[in-house]
Amino acid sequence: MNERRHQDGSAASGKFAMRLRGLIRKEFLQIFRDPSSIAIAFLMPLVLLFLFGYGVSLDSESIPVALVVEQPSADTASFTAAFHKSRYFLPTLFSTTQAAETAMMAGRVNAIVVLRQDFAQRLRGADSAPIQLIVNGVDANTARIISGYVEGVWGKWLEHVALARGQSLAMPVQIEQRVWFNSELRSRNFLVPGLVAIIMTLIGALLTAMVMAREWERGTMEALMVTPVTMSEVILGKLVPYFILGMGGLALSVTMALWLFEVPLRGSPWVLFGASALFLLTALGMGLFISTIARSQFVAGQIAIITTFLPAFLLSGFIFDIGSMPGIVRAITHVIAARYYVAILQTVFLAGDVWSVVLPNVFALILLAVIFLGLTHLKSRKRLE
Repeated sequence: MNERRHQDGSAASGKFAMRLRGLIRKEFLQIFRDPSSIAIAFLMPLVLLFLFGYGVSLDSESIPVALVVEQPSADTASFTAAFHKSRYFLPTLFSTTQAAETAMMAGRVNAIVVLRQDFAQRLRGADSAPIQLIVNGVDANTARIISGYVEGVWGKWLEHVALARGQSLAMPVQIEQRVWFNSELRSRNFLVPGLVAIIMTLIGALLTAMVMAREWERGTMEALMVTPVTMSEVILGKLVPYFILGMGGLALSVTMALWLFEVPLRGSPWVLFGASALFLLTALGMGLFISTIARSQFVAGQIAIITTFLPAFLLSGFIFDIGSMPGIVRAITHVIAARYYVAILQTVFLAGDVWSVVLPNVFALILLAVIFLGLTHLKSRKRLE
């Protein structure tokens, strides 16, 4: 009796493996015959990485600024030379404030630095020589950055003048800056790792949702219904090929990040790929769950963009800091899987294997993967209605 049960179990396992192998082979053939799947998995990552790596920058450099010198002198020449030497400014000299204001109104400059006629005289007086700064405040963040840069140039120049006179500049606080994790202050080091999460979301959720919906539209899913395969086997047959496709897209993205954009990888590659596998399972679960709700490619694509891609882009910390968001929005980000993945990516790339950051986010990804894959399994039934 036990031997017969063992034989029956072995036969069932063999049939399961054979059916699953057939489903996986069918899915790979469909991927190779469908250019859109290859494009989303490999061409779109290339486009996004080139776009964000070269075309998008949060660095504020070569800022066009107007320098108004009402009375030229050796002191004003020395001060304006400090702007010309700075990589943060692209200065242009104007003779009057009105001309500089006209340039700002036309969008040719973002700030105006005015040196009054009595600049040299007041510089040697007891009350120093304050300068006037007018900043275009349409972009508040850029305006704050420009103000800080101008203050830095002013402070450095005053220190240089004091040393040239053999004096010491009395500063209430002496600041010694030290930047951790991204000492070069390159926004590319921040953007490219976060972009990997967007790419994985596209491959995992958007591609899977649309492929499943396409099968419903073409009638191939109905054909599977009349075969001995179970819905669990169908789900596994979808998961395995697109998991391999997603990991291939990850390998391409990481390779470009390291060798083309020179983003440092200070953590373990195994931690990176392990966390990526967890996030990809979560994204695949979201895509399969969407496909159980919407059986039209158009509807599935719209739902996937609204519920996965846009939240990953806006609410994951990829570009916008979560800590500066309103409380209710911060609460919503806790159900966004990309939030946890972006935190892991930026930590592993720029800081290393900081387990106090990596482990809580890994557990959150495991929980979300179990939830979405579980919902997909519960929602999927071998029926046509």
